[in-house]
Amino acid sequence: MQSSLTKKTPIDIGIRLKELRLEQKLSIRSLARRSGLSTNAISMIERNITSPSVSSLSKIAEALSIPMTAFFQENIEFKKIIYQTHEEHLHIPFLRGDWEGLGGDRFAGDLEPFLMTLEAGGSSGIHYMAHSGNEFVYCLDGQIEYDIEGERYILNEKDSLLFVANLKHRWRNPGQVIALAMIVLSGFQSGEKPSSLHVIANREQLD
Repeated sequence: MQSSLTKKTPIDIGIRLKELRLEQKLSIRSLARRSGLSTNAISMIERNITSPSVSSLSKIAEALSIPMTAFFQENIEFKKIIYQTHEEHLHIPFLRGDWEGLGGDRFAGDLEPFLMTLEAGGSSGIHYMAHSGNEFVYCLDGQIEYDIEGERYILNEKDSLLFVANLKHRWRNPGQVIALAMIVLSGFQSGEKPSSLHVIANREQLD
């Protein structure tokens, strides 16, 4: 089931995977060894014979040392200055929601802002996530509940939350209307793109 909030732009993940693999001059066999997947599985993904699960993509992303969002973009070039119009923002829909990147997926620094739209009942899933750096949440509309290490925080419109992101956390929309929040991740380790964890957690519900 896909969120009714957005229309997903078709993305050829097979072609993107092949491009990313060749950029690193890796054979299918080498990538299979790094990721723990079979050569046949990777070959079938690249030829679009099978659709990869999120768990498979996360293993491949880790093997290539790239963020999960790389599979949903083309020709990523990290820059020190990012300007984007609304139409240029990266959207990744998931079950009962939408992840909208605000340039952090292309930014060379250690800061990633994005908008999270959640229908009633939308969530990050049953599993906790944790990553380096800090996380700031500002509720723009509706209501969002954050669970941090088992302690719950309810954010209504204009409420905010700031915490050290290596604490186990997850979130959901407990209300009956659509919720919208701006989330800013900062201070994470060089080369890490923690928003990918949020994307993975969300899209895992689609499998």
